Amino acid sequence: DLAVTVITAFLWLVSTFAWAKALADIKVSTGASMIPGIESCKAPGTTCRFASVTSMGTLNVSVVFGLLNMVLWSGNIWLLYKDTNL
Repeated sequence: DLAVTVITAFLWLVSTFAWAKALADIKVSTGASMIPGIESCKAPGTTCRFASVTSMGTLNVSVVFGLLNMVLWSGNIWLLYKDTNL
């Protein structure tokens, strides 16, 4: 049980960091800073503007819950370690 819990907690931590990095990349890729890089916006007489921002609050919450879940798994590791005769 201890080894499986350690592996699960580690994989949960890695996947949470991967999801947080992907979310940061999504925010950068869909932000207003992308407008100057769009070829059609560089054409003479063309005006491009950033109209709206989609709320990403639920995605931020998913990262926080992923980290909290990893904390719970780490707590389980401690409890399993205390109950294991090593």
